[in-house]
Order: sequence, then structure tokens, then C-alpha cells
Amino acid sequence: MPKPSTAKSSSSTPALLLKRAQSLLEQRQWDGASKLLNQVLAQQPSDCGLWMTLARAQRAAGHARPWLQAAERAMQHANTDELAQQATLLAVQAAMVLNDAELALRLATTLAEPLRANQPDLLKQMGAAFNMLARPQDAVQPLMQALTQKFDDRDAYLELGFALNALQLYAEAAECFRTVCVLYPEHLGAQAYLIHLEQRACRWAEHEQRCEALFTAQREAVQLKNYSPPFVLVALPHHPAQMLEAARLAARHICRNMKPLPAPPRKPAGRRLHIGYLSNDFLSHATATLITQVLESHDRERFEISLLSHSNDDGSALRQRLTQACDRFEEMGALSLADMAKRIRELGVDILIDLKGHTAGSRMAALAYRPAPVQVAWLGFPGTCGMDEVDYIIGDPIVTPLEHAAWYSEKIAQMPHCYQPNDGLRLRPEPASRAELGLPEEALVLLSANQVYKLNPALFDVWMEILRRLPQAVLWQLSGGDAPDAELRGEVQRRGIDPARLICMPKVGLNAHLQRLGAADLALDSWPCNGHTTTSDALWAGVPVVAMQGEAFAGRVSASLLNAVGLPELVCTRAEDYVEQVCRLAADPQRRAALRQHLLAARDGSRLFDAPGFARDLERLYERMWARHNAGRSPIALPAQA
Repeated sequence: MPKPSTAKSSSSTPALLLKRAQSLLEQRQWDGASKLLNQVLAQQPSDCGLWMTLARAQRAAGHARPWLQAAERAMQHANTDELAQQATLLAVQAAMVLNDAELALRLATTLAEPLRANQPDLLKQMGAAFNMLARPQDAVQPLMQALTQKFDDRDAYLELGFALNALQLYAEAAECFRTVCVLYPEHLGAQAYLIHLEQRACRWAEHEQRCEALFTAQREAVQLKNYSPPFVLVALPHHPAQMLEAARLAARHICRNMKPLPAPPRKPAGRRLHIGYLSNDFLSHATATLITQVLESHDRERFEISLLSHSNDDGSALRQRLTQACDRFEEMGALSLADMAKRIRELGVDILIDLKGHTAGSRMAALAYRPAPVQVAWLGFPGTCGMDEVDYIIGDPIVTPLEHAAWYSEKIAQMPHCYQPNDGLRLRPEPASRAELGLPEEALVLLSANQVYKLNPALFDVWMEILRRLPQAVLWQLSGGDAPDAELRGEVQRRGIDPARLICMPKVGLNAHLQRLGAADLALDSWPCNGHTTTSDALWAGVPVVAMQGEAFAGRVSASLLNAVGLPELVCTRAEDYVEQVCRLAADPQRRAALRQHLLAARDGSRLFDAPGFARDLERLYERMWARHNAGRSPIALPAQA
């Protein structure tokens, strides 16, 4: 009687399967290798080393969830301290990729403290997790501990810099990025963050040279594996082409290894158009302040509105308004980018609006999976996102003129008036008295409520020239903190002006801020980055704003706002004209009073503060986008329609 064939069983022995898996790993065929490793582990389920090999293969393939599962199994079967350390690090790294910082910390703390203490990579991951959870005060110690063991760890310095920045220790944070620039001079991100932190610290000694070096490095960065955060460029003198360059580099990195989901089936006609707004600012935040009444004003018979939130509930009244301003308020903060995209697809969103762009806490990269048929950038970031998967950017004829189309990866979709919405239901305060605000009663008060990172040496030269020509004037600047304020006073003195003429206002809540703004005579807008919400707040409070219009989106916002409120004459295009405009208004109290009355009347009579009208214009723009999609046509520029 013939013996049964053993070919199948011999080819399936763990040793042979492992040999074949190793061969596939060497060929970087991660999925094939993972399949074979799973077969081996079915027969040898307690092999910690194999579980770690599988975890590394899944990591290389970009499969974060299976990577985490394999690493957790390795942790269960680790029988030495060294294996426990390696397995825990793998699991923590996977949890961080999944944006689950709480899980990462739970996994890390399963390892005994003495075993964590001599693992700089694990300590670094813990610091990053604390940063992700907005606990920078807890991030500092593990990051410092990691750097004592691994003094040249680039990412540990970066995370420490982020933590110190969040703690408003700007000069100390700048030193972290300066160290990275010394150790890794090709690192674009460190160069950019160093400039940004020095701006926050009001330390300008090398500002112009650093900006020039950054843009030179960015032009040469096509092959480099890092990028300059586009948000930093917003406050630097730049051409829109440079923003596109930076945004494309950033998008290429944050969206790597992401593939679009299969196209969704066509939906039946006659149903409501489903609009999804994606943000982590659905709480007491400037973006929410601007957008809430527009959301409340959407026509819910024609539009289904979903707010897709990845932030915590701050318990604010604004958060409560937002939850009532939509059909669905979906919490997505715990989801990975891939799972977020899948959930958006499940919800059936037709037009997905990303409200963050390249700003802190953004999950814009989820749009690389193409969860919605039409995808749009709006409001949160003043510039292009650089992603091919984003179809449109919502602007207006001033911030995004059609002749700038070449500098946007998206197609420009123009609102007829101003791209920025506003809440006409907010507080209408009586101005606070100057005495209680610490302002001199008889002075000409020039307001600058923009954050100090928007200031720069050239701008400050202009402002000090204004103070020189107007000896009765004081500059009322939003405080950047004790140390930055002291630096600013030094800059005032270096320009030959009495530093007592710089009065720094503390940060307060929105209503208190609106109430105090009316104590100013004029507002001086910043450039190259204008005030955005800052400008509309001043206009709402009745304070005329003198602005400069630049080339890039961020430098054209105040011009758009002033046009929408009927005061285009306050927009200048040259610094000399800006100085003359301020000095003319300073000498003409009757004209200033007329401007104030115009602005107070504009609360009820201008396009800028008409949220229901804005909602109708926005809905028409959405319908134009959807009509093209429904007709099977590619996105094109959508000019403003009256």
C-alpha cells in the first residue's frame, strides 16, 4: 500500500514557513511575509521573537492595527527584560501611529519603571504621547530623561520644543529647535520652528537671515525627507508660490502610504445634500466663534449637516450651540486617520469641508483617503493645502483672485463678498473705561490685538515711525507673556521711543476682549500676516482698522474684511501710505467718529456680519460644486456670483 504524500505537511513546517517568510522580508514583500508568519505563529503562539517580527512587518506595510496587535502579543510572551522593552516600544509606537496616546501611555507603564528609565526611545514616545494629550507639563521629564541618555536624538528635541512652546516658554523652546539645526542642519522643520519660536519670544536679531535661509533650503528640499510646516510661513514674508511649495512638501509627507477608498455608489436624486465639517475647533475657539451662526442658518430642508469633531468637549456655551446647529455631531477624536475616513464614508458625506488645513491638531490627512466625493478647504488655514485630493479652496475675489490660481493645488471657489463668516449674535458691548484698562485718558490709543508672532522688525520700524510722528499716541499690544513683552519694550527703546508708550494688554475671555477693544481710537493691522478674527473683532467693536494688502492669502484678509464692511479706503498697498493714513486719521477726530458710527451700524447692515446671507451664498457655492460632480465633470474654478 503506497505511503501518503508528505509534500504538503513538510512544506508547512514552521521551519520552512519561517525560511520563506524571511526571504519575503528580505524582498520587502511585507504582506506575503506576514501571512506566512501568522501561519508559523498558529503553531508557535508563545514565540515572542516571532510576534515582534510580525509587528515589524506590519509596521513596514503601514498596517497600524495589526502591528499593534502583534506587538501586544509579543508583550504577553516576553520572558526577559530585554524582550519586554523591545515589545513594549513596538506596541507604544503603534498606538501613537493610531493617535491613541492614552493607550500608548498605558502600554508604556506596564513596563516596570526601572526598565523604562534606561530606554530613551520609549521615554521619547511617552513624551510625545503627553504632548498629544495636551499635557506638556508631563512631557518634559521623560523627554529630558531621554536626552540625558541620547543627547543627539532629533525627535526628542523636537518633542521637547513642542512641550515648552505649549508651556509658553518660547525662548527655551527655541533653544531646542536651535540644537536640532546645529545637529541636523538639513532639517527644514527645525529651521521653521526656530523662526516661529523666536517670533513668539520677540527675538528678532537674526530674523531676516533665517527667513532667507529657510526659503533657500525649501527650494532645494524636493529630495529631502522633511518639510517646513506651512503654518510657520503664514507670518513670514512670502510669495504664494512659496506657500504652494511648502504645502506640497508637507502634504507629501503627512499623506504618504495613503490610498483612496473605492469610489462610493451614486446616490438617488431628491435627497438632501450632506455637508460634513471636519475640525477640532468645535469649542471655545476663534473658528467656532466665526462659523456658529452660519451653521445655525443652514437650510436643513435642503442640507444635512454633520460636524465631525476630533476635540474634547470643553463644556462651553459655544460648544452647546454647535451641537444644536447640526443634524449629527460625530466624535472622531479616538479614530485613526484611516478609520476616520471610513466613518465619514459610512455617514454618506457628499461634500467634506476641512476647517483646519496646516494648523495645530489638523486631521486633514484623512482626506487623502478620499472619503467624500467632493472635498474642500476653508477658513482655518490662509493658504493652499497642497493636496491633490482636495478639490476646492473657498475664498473670495480679494483673498483668492482667479489670477492666483496657479499657486493653489485646489480650484478656487469664490464667495461673492468675504470668505470669512461672522456671528451677528455675539455680544454688543459698551466700551470699557480707559481708566480700568490702564490706558491714558487723553492719549491716541493705537490697538494691536494680533499675537506677537505676527510682528517683525520691518513692521515694528513702521509702527515706531508712527509713534515718532504722533507724540500723543500709545501702542496697545496684546501681551505675548512677560518675557516677550520685555523684549518688545527693548525693541521700542532701540528705535528711540519711550518704552512706556508700549502698553501690553493681558489675554482675557472673548466677551471681555470685545468690551475693551472699543477703548481704542484706531487699530494697526500687521503684515505680512494680517489679523483675521482679530480684524473682524475690532470692526465689530467699532474700531477702524488700517491695513496693508499683500500678495499672499494671509496678507489679503483684512482687505477683504474692510471691503465687506464698506471701508476699502482703509486698505493700503505701501508702507508709506499706511503711515500717512494713520497720521491723517489721528489728526481728524471727526472722521474717526464717523468711521466708528459706520462700523456700529454695519453690525446690522453689512455683508460682513450677515450670517444668514452668508449661509445662502455658501449653499449656492456647494450646489455648484455638487452639480459638476453629479455631471461627471472635473472641478474648475468657480468665480464669485452676485
